[in-house]
Amino acid sequence: MAKVQILGTGCTKCAYLFKNAQTAASDRQAGDTVEKIDDIMQVLEFNPAALPALAIDGKVVTAGTLPSPAEIKQLIQQSQEQENLS
Repeated sequence: MAKVQILGTGCTKCAYLFKNAQTAASDRQAGDTVEKIDDIMQVLEFNPAALPALAIDGKVVTAGTLPSPAEIKQLIQQSQEQENLS
């Protein structure tokens, strides 16, 4: 189970990324949660290089790009594999 966070200001690209993340979480059927963070002070705590950004379990994994649902599923899987190695 992963916590997926979309960081942005509420722009069209942020909404698109949020939709893709929801699709990825639904497809995985692993109980992943997806949340949108649009409070600029909270966004800045993540220190993203660009917006919109995608964080998984509190770590920014993409910034300024719009990954597809399939790419997001792969990023979640990679993030969880790295967690299991730690």
